[in-house]
Amino acid sequence: MNFRTDLTAELPYLRRFARALTGDPALADDLVQDCVERALVKSHLYDPTRPLRAWLYTVLRNIHVSGLRRERRAGIVKTVDDLSDPEVMLKPTQEGETLLLQVASALDRLPDQQREVMILVALEDMSYRDVAEITGVPVGTVMSRLSRARGALRELIGEGAKPSLRRVK
Repeated sequence: MNFRTDLTAELPYLRRFARALTGDPALADDLVQDCVERALVKSHLYDPTRPLRAWLYTVLRNIHVSGLRRERRAGIVKTVDDLSDPEVMLKPTQEGETLLLQVASALDRLPDQQREVMILVALEDMSYRDVAEITGVPVGTVMSRLSRARGALRELIGEGAKPSLRRVK
């Protein structure tokens, strides 16, 4: 297979990762488009002995982080319309949907570093080593961020508030 064919096969995964990072379908599509453009221009830098998906995730993540830094420097202000999410306003009809919304909301409240590690390991089923390469940190840091993310999710969802077991005599 060639690079372009392999790249095309990775688009659904790039979209899912971008959507998880941005939380906005339109921004995610823009991010994927930027990633694909950069991947095509920089295809000579890709090492075919490594997984293409991990390399593309690294490119996508770097573009996303650069955009966040640029926004912070620019001081972009959101309007009230940007803050309201019509999907969240709908009341779920099933318990599973409620839990899913709670998890999604809790995931959005995690710090960026913890959220991206959680997404890559739990949703994208990537190895710690691949996540470490994508994020540019040691494997131990990935494991630490994942542990803190899991603990924070338990607290945010409410499982951390349950009383612990105690011995009854």
